[in-house]
Amino acid sequence: MHAPMQTLEPTGDERDDRPTREALLVMFRETASEVVEKDFHHAMESMAISELAIDSLGILEIIGSLERRLRIQIPDESLSGIQTVRDLLDEVERRLA
Repeated sequence: MHAPMQTLEPTGDERDDRPTREALLVMFRETASEVVEKDFHHAMESMAISELAIDSLGILEIIGSLERRLRIQIPDESLSGIQTVRDLLDEVERRLA
């Protein structure tokens, strides 16, 4: 009698369901476009948020929307170091881990 073969199927680990970095960038672009009512589909990770002409209230709304969408919470003290889109996505990824 042979033992059943083990498969290498995902075990339902939540990490498998995490969005990719590209998906997070797309999510940022869509959310920023909705909140600020301006087209941000050109936004790149390396861009400074100030370069995108998003004010502090706008970025707080974008972060709040991302938090709700991804079911995460970014503490206020973590927001002070966010200067670029990359910084924001890094912080989002830390909260998803």
